[in-house]
This record gives sequence, structure tokens and C-alpha cells, in this order.
Amino acid sequence: MNTSFSASAATPLLFSWEQPQQRKAAITAFLMASLIAHVLCFYIFQIVYPPTVALLPPPARVSLIAPNSEEGRTLLRWVDAEDPALAFATQRLPEPRLYALPKVRHIPSYLATEPALKEVPPLVVDLRAPSSQPPAAVPIVHQQSAPAMGATPTIVSFSKELDGLGAPNLPAPNFSASNNEPPESVRFRVGAGAQGEIRYCFPLNSSGDPALDEQARHYLMLCRFSARSTTGGKNDKSLIWSIATIEWGNDVARPRATSTTTGAP
Repeated sequence: MNTSFSASAATPLLFSWEQPQQRKAAITAFLMASLIAHVLCFYIFQIVYPPTVALLPPPARVSLIAPNSEEGRTLLRWVDAEDPALAFATQRLPEPRLYALPKVRHIPSYLATEPALKEVPPLVVDLRAPSSQPPAAVPIVHQQSAPAMGATPTIVSFSKELDGLGAPNLPAPNFSASNNEPPESVRFRVGAGAQGEIRYCFPLNSSGDPALDEQARHYLMLCRFSARSTTGGKNDKSLIWSIATIEWGNDVARPRATSTTTGAP
């Protein structure tokens, strides 16, 4: 028993069961060296070297545009010229305001020409048959010939707005129609100045003959009033608007009828 035990004790074991003292000392040494290195690095980079200075952002600047300098005035004029609100807005020029037409109110035809009223028939109607033998003699009725139609002149009338300018002085009428159709009465809106002259004449309807309408407009433009307005002078640009009506007579010249004759071959 003793001999076998001593022999087995002298034989080395397959695994070493001794305490790893050297490894523990090496790991402890490495940890201490790492700690010392970290402390040294913190000391060098935090104490020896100065900390980084942070630069603050530049302060905000505000530029004011004032008309004290030529550059500021030029910039303000450019801003006014490039204003999109003015570019997209519809603005009327100051010059055409003097020639702007007023708003025309609708005037019914029955106000210009008064209709003729008919007589009311009697309430009691005599329904008796006439007698076949009247007591008196039979009246003899002679057919009267229609009187010859006289010359009816063309009449020009103005509304009451021009009563303050006096009576109108019209030239001698000389109208020529381009067809044989009877023309209708034509109405114009006229604007008279303070000196009694007609400056504007706009047709409101047509007589059915364009050539006769143009002659009537030219005829009204030659009209002058006897009195002058006392409120304005020669440079007064105010206008008095009125309605001029021309009722045609039979003094309008008609075109001659041209007859075409075909000769026998």
C-alpha cells in the first residue's frame, strides 16, 4: 500500500491544479497601469491645455430704409413702382374723368310721347232700328275730296335741361334719305357746354336709315344756343346733358326711282 502510494505521488498529474497567482498579479498590474494612464490623460487634456473658447454668433443687424439719403430714396421709389397691389389694380387715369359719360336712366317711350286717349263710349246705347221713312228730306251727302297735304317740316326738340341756355339756333334743314321707307323719330343724348355749343352727340336709337342718322347728328352738332351760362367762363369744362328728339317731316328728300326699260331685239 505504501509503495503504490509513493509511486503515484511521484508521477505528475495530467492537469495542473495549482493556484494561478501569476495571472492575477498580471491582470492587477494591467488594470493599475490603465487607471494611471487615464488619470494622466485627463490631467494633460483638462488642466495643462486651456479649454476651447466658444465663439458667440454675431448680433442681429437691422437696416432701416430712410429717405435721408439718395440710395434710400431710390430704393423707396423702386418699391413703389414694383408694388404688386398697384400692378394688379384697375385704376382710371385722371384725364378721362372729364369725358366720362353719366349713368343714363331708362326713360320709357310713353314719357317722351304722350299717347292719345280715346273717348269713352256712352253707357246707354240706342238699339232701336232707324225708321225707313224719316219725316225730313233725305240728306244728300257729297263726298268731300281730301285736302292736299301741305309741307310738314322736320321738328327738333330738346328736353328741359337746356332751358337755361335760351332758344336753339338751328341751321336750315337739308336731309336726304337713302331709301323710300318712312324714317322713325330719332333721339340723341347731347352734351352742351357753358358757351352754348354742343360738344357731344350720341344716338340713342336709329331711324332705320344710317345715312339719315349721320346727317341728323351733324345737324345737331351745328346747333348753338342764344344765351350763355353765367356760372363758367371760356375755360369751363362742365357739360349739360339733355335729350334731343328729331321728328321727321315730309321735307326729307327721297331718292329718285330709276326705271329700267328693256328694248325689243
